[in-house]
Amino acid sequence: MYRILIADDEPMIRKGLQKLVEQSGLPITSIRTAENGTDALQRIREERPDFLFTDIRMPKLDGLELCRHVAEMDADIQIVVVSGYNDFEYAQKSVSYGVKEYLLKPVTIKGFQEVLEKLVRFSAKQRSATFVPVTRLETWAARLDEAVWLLQEQELRAVLAEMRCELDGFGLKPTRLCDVLDELHVLLVSRINKRDVFTLYAGLELADVSEKEEAWRRFDGSVRSLCEELRHKRRGRRKDPVEEAKQYIEDHLAEEVSLEEVADRIGLNASYFSQLFKQSTQETFVQYRTRRRMEKAKKLLQQPHYRITDISGEVGYADHPHFTKTFKKYAGCLPSEYRHKMGIE
Repeated sequence: MYRILIADDEPMIRKGLQKLVEQSGLPITSIRTAENGTDALQRIREERPDFLFTDIRMPKLDGLELCRHVAEMDADIQIVVVSGYNDFEYAQKSVSYGVKEYLLKPVTIKGFQEVLEKLVRFSAKQRSATFVPVTRLETWAARLDEAVWLLQEQELRAVLAEMRCELDGFGLKPTRLCDVLDELHVLLVSRINKRDVFTLYAGLELADVSEKEEAWRRFDGSVRSLCEELRHKRRGRRKDPVEEAKQYIEDHLAEEVSLEEVADRIGLNASYFSQLFKQSTQETFVQYRTRRRMEKAKKLLQQPHYRITDISGEVGYADHPHFTKTFKKYAGCLPSEYRHKMGIE
């Protein structure tokens, strides 16, 4: 499965390339587009693509600078420069930034398909060169499962250290390491849940990671949080951690409660809690808190004795203009207009 990003300031070019990708028969996880280099860079940081198709001349950040930033990330992103005839000499300068192919505008179906096939072949070769045997992943998953299930912290540290040392020997790029750690995490959670005693949440988000150290930090944090969750369940904890977090947010809507504070309150690693919360609610922590604040604001606005300025404080906004702006974005109208709809003057 491949993730693809198309960066071009011309809407027709973006749509045309997207259509060619969709018609290629390539197994696609996601196709994202960007209208300039700055937006493209942001999307790359959010979710690393396998293939990047970029124009040369774009506003804010041109294609050449975008290629330079991508090269500095040390990511396994295969770049294709899409350029007009007059830009071709300029486009060739990007070869030092790891550009794999060039496409000359107007892009033909045949030319695009040939480039795509080259990218896929190179990607397959690259992945096989850094292949980690499935048997090793299963062995590590079994050892981690045992250490987590028995809550053996010392053994867990030893397994993680040994595993990291061995994986370092494979010389994996950050993106390939993320793939391996994600696969290992799935194996681990699956083994634990097959014990059919407690169901643990699987949460490890590595799509936006571009550095090895961060990938290991998140993996370690997630594995240790599985231990904590298991420990809490064995103590007879009746509340689901996400439900407990929701209640804490509800009780403190008037305060600026952080994700880290809530995670600490329920005894989970902040990174793991963030992933767990989004997986369970389909919203980020901030999105959920904002929605609950706005719902409470609606209820208070329906009560005439509350002043609008007081309501903003009741739902955690010391800055009244910020409250007004947020409410309008959420409800589609100003607080005063909402009251007017309710027949309250």
